[in-house]
Parts: sequence; C-alpha cells; structure tokens
Amino acid sequence: MGIRVYTIKAKGGQVSEDALSTLKKSGLDLAKLRDELNKLTEKYKGFEVTIKIMVDEDTKEYDVEIKPPTTTELLLKAVGAKEPSGDPMHQKIGDLPFEKIVEIAILKKPSLNAKTLKAAVKTILGSARSIGITVDGKDAKQVTQEVESGVYDAILAKYEEEWEKA
Repeated sequence: MGIRVYTIKAKGGQVSEDALSTLKKSGLDLAKLRDELNKLTEKYKGFEVTIKIMVDEDTKEYDVEIKPPTTTELLLKAVGAKEPSGDPMHQKIGDLPFEKIVEIAILKKPSLNAKTLKAAVKTILGSARSIGITVDGKDAKQVTQEVESGVYDAILAKYEEEWEKA
C-alpha cells in the first residue's frame, strides 16, 4: 500500500490520545506510540510542536520527525514575554544569560543549518536582537562579536558534547 504521512500538533511531553485519533486506522499500537512521542517531545514541554509520523502501511513500521518550536517562541518564553518588541533597537523586552542562548541553540539544532555550536549560537543571538532581547545586559550584536573573538569559547566548550548528541 505504501507510506502514509500523518501530521499532528501536540504539547511537548503531553501527546494525548485525542491528538493521535487520526492514526486509529493505521493499525499502530497508539498507547505505545503516545509514550514514545511523549519521551521524544519532553524537551519541548510547554510548547506546541508539530509531529510528522511516516507509517509503512504494509509492515506497520514508522518514522517520526519532530519540528521544534520557533526560535522566537523559545526566546519569548525564556524571557517571560508575550510578544516581541515593536521597536527592538530602543525598547527591550528582557535579558537572558548567555547559557540560555546556548541551550536554545541546542534545542533548535534539528532545524538549523548551522554546522557548529558557535554558528548556531550566533543565529539565535540574531533572533534575540531582532525581537528586543539583550544578553548578559549587552546588545546581542556585541555578544555576537564577542563570540567571534573567542570570549565565550570556554562556555561553548562545556556544551559541545550536548550539541553533538542533539
């Protein structure tokens, strides 16, 4: 019969039976699938994620792809804001520690084109600047320059192993 693709939206770590209702006809063990999806999405707890499930209708084998929340969603939640600044250069919505930027970069690894943690962090810093978030009390552009010059190399080295696993 071929491969059938199902797309569902669910809260990270809280995939419900209702969310899986479209898969009833697939013949999969939905309780087992729900447990697996909850485990895979645990790191996105509190965020809505898009889950793509590709089911081989003949063998009942499946693959799962999880689309993480947007960078903006992650940054806004981290800083406790509801929406980005309308004027990010003059009106800041909050400040984050550099380590939080690194953690967001690691969470976003599946959807970033960055080959290194340093490149991913610079991408997240760009997003932070564009929505009015400072990092360690400084403009994200300045922090990006400091990342380039090696100021944060020791901190990045601490997270390198986690980056490789993500």
